[in-house]
Amino acid sequence: MANEMTQEGYEILRRELEELKTTGRDEIAARIKEARSFGDLSENAEYDEAMNAQAIMESRISKLEAELKDAVVLDESDISTDIVKTGLKVMLYDVDFDEQVEYKILGKSQSDPDAGIISDQSPVGKALLGRSIGETVSVALPNGATIEYKILGISK
Repeated sequence: MANEMTQEGYEILRRELEELKTTGRDEIAARIKEARSFGDLSENAEYDEAMNAQAIMESRISKLEAELKDAVVLDESDISTDIVKTGLKVMLYDVDFDEQVEYKILGKSQSDPDAGIISDQSPVGKALLGRSIGETVSVALPNGATIEYKILGISK
């Protein structure tokens, strides 16, 4: 499935990938070289730590490459606000808590729930996609609870 994201989100991931492939790899190589100079690798904690850091970084590089390869950059100027779509903000009324909340729906790599950005792959994101103003949406959460939202507004 394509990973929809804004141009800004794409650039953030691209810059992180470039940083890891250049500076990150150079720093890890220097750590490994220094750790090797300490002698016996079988009992060298610094070497083990540097090798683990390298594995984690290479895993992140692979993940970023896959995300960028599958990325679909949204043209935010062409997005209609008739229905909820990735790239739009949604003003909701939370029936259970009697409060208004606003979420921006973006691709999985850009989600940041603390900042009000949810993934189009999250339970709430999936339930809202394709809906329009005035509709009430029931969302089954992973913990078994159900929450209800009424869509009050859709904007860019």
